[in-house]
Amino acid sequence: MKPSIDNSALRDQVVLITGGARRVGAEIARTLHAAGANILIHYRSSAAAAITLADQFNQARPHSAAIHAAHLSTAEAPEKLVAATLLEYGRLDILINNASSFYPTPVGQITLPQWDDLMGSNLKAPLFLSQAAAPSLAKQRGLIINMIDIHALRPLKAHPVYSAAKAGLAMLTRALARELGPDIRVNGIAPGPVLWPEGDMDEELKREIIDKTALKRHGTPQDIARTALFLAKDAPYITGQIIAVDGGRSI
Repeated sequence: MKPSIDNSALRDQVVLITGGARRVGAEIARTLHAAGANILIHYRSSAAAAITLADQFNQARPHSAAIHAAHLSTAEAPEKLVAATLLEYGRLDILINNASSFYPTPVGQITLPQWDDLMGSNLKAPLFLSQAAAPSLAKQRGLIINMIDIHALRPLKAHPVYSAAKAGLAMLTRALARELGPDIRVNGIAPGPVLWPEGDMDEELKREIIDKTALKRHGTPQDIARTALFLAKDAPYITGQIIAVDGGRSI
């Protein structure tokens, strides 16, 4: 049975979520919207999915969702994305740095464009978007949630650049918590196996990954979304922490 959500818990709060049109990002957006928040959905290329999701939100509650396209690696994107949120809703309470590139980069085959892309989406963009959003978030004593990865601690085979970028994001989360407190809380969520990567993935590898969890099963996007909701509404004294939602795989 799906847990009920208090539809007024985040009433009037405004959430900016990057990569919010699909997959885990969309589920986080649905959960926070169901709790009463207004959502600015950032997307890069998933225009149709972003439009559909925003339409669903606005049918349920008028003017409760908007969309904005941006390539986060560009210098102007962070300021423009924050400005779009303020223009739409006049405030910003929660920033969720969810957008991420993910693909293998075996040593010996790594290219500079791959480095720039993986570091850009997973580390550079969260830093500069957090910096751009900080003045508005401070006015609301707001929250930043960074989507990290259990592979920030345990590198994933053939993914050294991605793993290093997520490790950097983990440290950035802790550093920003010190830099931006007391007015802004900064926390991270480190998912384990909740959605398999898009494209083909070996079934034996999936079974191996599941077998490494303490719970012997994969999680769901809802597990991640409920953790984001907890940080948003029930955790006013938690900052600088990274919550592993991984079925015990990290132990």
